[in-house]
Amino acid sequence: MASIQVGDRAPDFTLPAQSGERVSLAQFRGNKAVVLFFYPKDGTAVCTKEACNFRDAYEDFVQAGAVVIGVSSDSAESHQAFASGHRLPFVLLADTDGSLRKSFGVPKTLGIMPGRVTYVIDKEGIVRHVFSSQFSADRHVSEALAMVRQLARS
Repeated sequence: MASIQVGDRAPDFTLPAQSGERVSLAQFRGNKAVVLFFYPKDGTAVCTKEACNFRDAYEDFVQAGAVVIGVSSDSAESHQAFASGHRLPFVLLADTDGSLRKSFGVPKTLGIMPGRVTYVIDKEGIVRHVFSSQFSADRHVSEALAMVRQLARS
């Protein structure tokens, strides 16, 4: 499947979060922008750095009118331990079968490692920014926050 690009409608989804509740993209439509970041695995060095960077900027995202949602193929239980261990205040979704990753067309690095891609989705469900970099964890946060702030001004 082709990758979702800027201007595309984001595919809707409903997946379990670390809390056990089911979270869908539709519940934010008309209300908040969504920062959806796909990462390879709970607890790995770069993924932990990225998640903690989102944690440290979380209040800035909230003030700009956005929710932050992380997605990996780890289980809800793994997400619960990861979120608890690093005081992550945002939702982590368990895409255990990779269906959400596939629906967004998130590529694999070297054909094997799940890609690291961040999407900023506006209140109407349209993708306004895509940033893909396996190793620039810091830029995922700065790029997403800049776009969320731009959306808040418009």
